[in-house]
Amino acid sequence: MNKLTLPVEELTKTVEESGLLTAVDDHYVLRGPLPSLAIPATLQDSLMARLDRLATVREIAQLGAALGREFSYELLSAIAPVDEETLHQGLQQLVRAELVYQRGVPPRATYLFKHALIRDAAYQSLLKSTRQQYHGRIARVLAEHFGETVETQPEVLAYHYTEAGLSAQALPYWQQAGQKAIERSAHVEAISHLTKGLELLKTLPDTPERVQQELTLQITLSGPLNATKGYAAPEVAAAYTRARELCQQIGETPYLFQVLLGLFSFHIVRMECTPARELAEQCLTVAQSVQDPDFLIEAHRALGQCLSLVGEFVSAKEHLEQSIALYGPHPHHAEAFFWTDPGQVSRSWAALTLWFLGYPDQALKRAYEALTLARELSNIYNLAAALGRAAMLHHLRQDREATQARAEETIALATEQGFPFFSMQSAVLQGWTQVEQGQTGVGITQMCQGMKALQDMGVDSTRPYHLALLAEVYGKTGQVEEGLIAVAEALELVNKTGERFYEAELYRVQGVLTLKQCSVPDLEFKVQQEAEACFQRAIEVARRQSAKSLELRATINLSGLWQQQGKRHDAYTLLSEVYGWFTEGFDTTDLQEAKALLVELTEDR
Repeated sequence: MNKLTLPVEELTKTVEESGLLTAVDDHYVLRGPLPSLAIPATLQDSLMARLDRLATVREIAQLGAALGREFSYELLSAIAPVDEETLHQGLQQLVRAELVYQRGVPPRATYLFKHALIRDAAYQSLLKSTRQQYHGRIARVLAEHFGETVETQPEVLAYHYTEAGLSAQALPYWQQAGQKAIERSAHVEAISHLTKGLELLKTLPDTPERVQQELTLQITLSGPLNATKGYAAPEVAAAYTRARELCQQIGETPYLFQVLLGLFSFHIVRMECTPARELAEQCLTVAQSVQDPDFLIEAHRALGQCLSLVGEFVSAKEHLEQSIALYGPHPHHAEAFFWTDPGQVSRSWAALTLWFLGYPDQALKRAYEALTLARELSNIYNLAAALGRAAMLHHLRQDREATQARAEETIALATEQGFPFFSMQSAVLQGWTQVEQGQTGVGITQMCQGMKALQDMGVDSTRPYHLALLAEVYGKTGQVEEGLIAVAEALELVNKTGERFYEAELYRVQGVLTLKQCSVPDLEFKVQQEAEACFQRAIEVARRQSAKSLELRATINLSGLWQQQGKRHDAYTLLSEVYGWFTEGFDTTDLQEAKALLVELTEDR
């Protein structure tokens, strides 16, 4: 129905019902001019005039309007102060007057106001006190006789209690409605319900009970805010900060752990490693003090994730494996406390950590476990997270096709569901695959756009890693200077924040880019010296971190340089020692490249 249809229909109805029309042949003519004010001045006046002409059923229309634009016969009959026959006839009169449409037959019938403006007119004709009485009656009837509606649609009961002015009764239902929406990944809807609950709280007296209710709402709200706006959004920080203040008012509460964990996530994605680590350690202390299995699962996961990001891979693996062991092989009820499942997160981070430690096959196995678990959980947010981490692992393994497939799947899912954090992270990886396929301009543009979008969201936790990717593709496309600038920016961030998980790779990429500057013969020796220093620094960092995969990459580059310089024996000795350490992953690009170079060095000896 367009904007003009209803006003025209109402004008027609007014004239038809005026009694001034006379039938002439097959049409009507006015018997004379319409008297003054016969045509209502506004559309609302017209609608109210029609309701007034139906005075006997006006209350039925008003009760229906209090229920909403659409209402059921069953619920209306439960709240209407008339007998069933009167109600049935009144509804039929409203249908004949074309104010409502009917679907089905009573008592299974439902009714729909023909236009939202008709419902509004009927609703607004109620005195405020009467309106509140109606909503209170509706809420009581729903609570006492419509248990299924209360269970599946608690927001309906919350709305009626709110409109009845019964804020205290409405609050638990807004909380329940928000939780229900989260469970089905309807995060925007959840934010709306929970925000209404928080607004309602402001009308209540300042009591310990109110503080507890606000704390519950703030913690619940943080989950969907994380999902829709990103971990580093100001709204997320505000929710957790307020929740921490409330915890301090109440004293030690079970909610404190969740608040600390939420603040950890906020700081870790902003690449604020020091406060993040402190918060993760506090989480573990709290979890150990109460010996709560669910808290221990999350605390070990958080600390393991943080340690991996700062390059302490051995300790990271220990904590992540403890989290996985406590979680067990099947979906765990711990997800009820948090917005992501710890089993999925621990496995995803364990996969990345295992790759750095030199176990590419075990890493792939953990990534598949994370994906399988995410699918079993039937939670879209967990699936997007697992897919995004899997795409990153495939990139680390230098598997372009798998990286592209997972990145595209993540982008499609995250974009559809409104998870910008995961879609932008995977957009960077998708751009990398496009460059690898020869779509240089498109790929670099997409990488830069994805990185900027993450920065705009306040997400810096993957910036050194993404800058390394960007520097690498710049080098492949002859933009050496741009690549070196990107590496310099990344290393500055590493030293500033302490996020060192990709530090060795940054020095290696710097060495590769430096070698590409050997266009002037007189400078070749100096350039090679600088590049060798970069490779040596990369190996040193990798060894300190036990990052065998990154040590192998840097060793391949250094051995290749030594081969060019005629130091074949030293090159073979260095590379064969690192290559000989590996026990798996021999089909990966890095190990195949190392093996091929060893064969060349053997033939040269």
